[in-house]
Amino acid sequence: MANRRRGEVPLELGGERYTLCFTLGALAELEDALRAGDVAGLGERLGAGRLGARDLIALLGAALRGGGHTINDAGVGRLPIAGGLEAVTDALGAALAAAFGEGPAENPMVPRRA
Repeated sequence: MANRRRGEVPLELGGERYTLCFTLGALAELEDALRAGDVAGLGERLGAGRLGARDLIALLGAALRGGGHTINDAGVGRLPIAGGLEAVTDALGAALAAAFGEGPAENPMVPRRA
């Protein structure tokens, strides 16, 4: 069961419940995978709102591993996306907001509107 106080976010995929969490290790993994350089660069990259499918696989994989699941990115790519991408990006956004200390209105997965 996900513990929101620890930054854990629940996500159901293909009838299975998962826990997403961006630990320090997960953020370091993302810095490398997304070639962000550092945490500030990672925040900027995610805040730009332009992510490809490979980026989503890297994000979801890091969050799943941070949540305690043993799965590689190839396995993440095979997960069924029941409920569409919106459920996945909402859960990732909530987990990222918890990791970066932002409230729910500051979802780093949603581009800011001018």
